[in-house]
Amino acid sequence: MQRSPDTHLCARLLLAGALAALAGCASTGTTPPSTTPLAAWPDRLQALLPADVLLLGEQHDAPDHQRLQRETVLWLAAKGQLAAVVMEMAESGHSTLALPRDATELQAQAALQWNDAAWPWKAYGPVVMAAVAAGVPLLGGNLPRAQMRAAMGEARWDQHLPAPALAQQYQALRDGHCGLLPESQIAPMARIQIARDASMARTAQQALHPGQTVLLVAGSGHVLRSLGVPTHWPASLVSKVALAQSGQALNAIKNEATKHDGADTVIETPALPPRDACAELREKWRPARPAP
Repeated sequence: MQRSPDTHLCARLLLAGALAALAGCASTGTTPPSTTPLAAWPDRLQALLPADVLLLGEQHDAPDHQRLQRETVLWLAAKGQLAAVVMEMAESGHSTLALPRDATELQAQAALQWNDAAWPWKAYGPVVMAAVAAGVPLLGGNLPRAQMRAAMGEARWDQHLPAPALAQQYQALRDGHCGLLPESQIAPMARIQIARDASMARTAQQALHPGQTVLLVAGSGHVLRSLGVPTHWPASLVSKVALAQSGQALNAIKNEATKHDGADTVIETPALPPRDACAELREKWRPARPAP
């Protein structure tokens, strides 16, 4: 039986890991977060503690954000305050728990079943290895890819967010995919996004340790308090959200984060070289030409 164009595109999204491109495109709330230059981050980090979980949101193509994550791991570990690191970039069920401090990068990649095509090890390896060398467990938090298709059909996720927040989630998907995603796939893809948040929240909760902080690293859209991972936690869990954004951040991130309570602090990093991400996505999704 021939699939519909919508089904074809959805399958391509799952296989290509295109969901990563939409992380960090929306937020909700009312209170403006403080803004912190990169150089002032250690002082601001201290001010955010104590917290059961510190969520650090990134723009995936900003190297300064991954450097910031590594610095955060080193700073918290040096003070004996880091219980664990949970990363969107590895699937739940995989961790470095069994590795010694002197484990190699290859051993860490094998333990985490790292997908270098989706998440370049060159960018995130230093974060992982800082945790390993400090003797701090690094845990995959993302929903396993094998479960994503099933999550698309789980209508229970449609009820998780209040209607205004769900509407923002839908709009974030439209914006994050440059209007190329068929409208019939908006709700199913939002279910995946919410299910991924639930997976990361569950992993972080399992890693909680009294008197220490779990660091959760994910794309900006996943960490926002009123839209992402924190919506899956009990009110008794104390979390703080720090959002890193570059000068070239998507308007949907920059505008919303500076006027809503999705984050406690915004860390400004230098602008990235200009690029037309939508043109790149249109080219990537262009139907293949038939062979001559």
